[in-house]
Amino acid sequence: MVNLGGRAAAVFLMASVIGFVVVRPRRVVVEGASMEPTLAPGDRVLIVRARRLHAHDVVAVRDPRDPGRVLVKRIGAVLEDEIVVRGDNPAASTDSRSFGPVPTTAVIGRVVRCYAPSWRAGPVR
Repeated sequence: MVNLGGRAAAVFLMASVIGFVVVRPRRVVVEGASMEPTLAPGDRVLIVRARRLHAHDVVAVRDPRDPGRVLVKRIGAVLEDEIVVRGDNPAASTDSRSFGPVPTTAVIGRVVRCYAPSWRAGPVR
């Protein structure tokens, strides 16, 4: 007799692990006021790989001036192989107005959720 319940559980576990590796969520701490009121300094956010980029998505992108630094910005426009990024608070933001469009290869992923502090937790739109 075959234990289908055990096999189903094993398949589910394997699919979950593969899904986690493919999605590979990352965590980033927001610095600065450029994304206020959407995100505030000290907010901790989850980022997932983005298959498609759309205008108005909030993304994490490598800073074109310093690739070791990560910026969290909103997509203002999607061009052929580039995106225009903007901060929600233009007065406090260094974005594509300063350094031009960013190559899509510099996008780390889409910001999907603020998880801390707990009173600001929720989906990011």
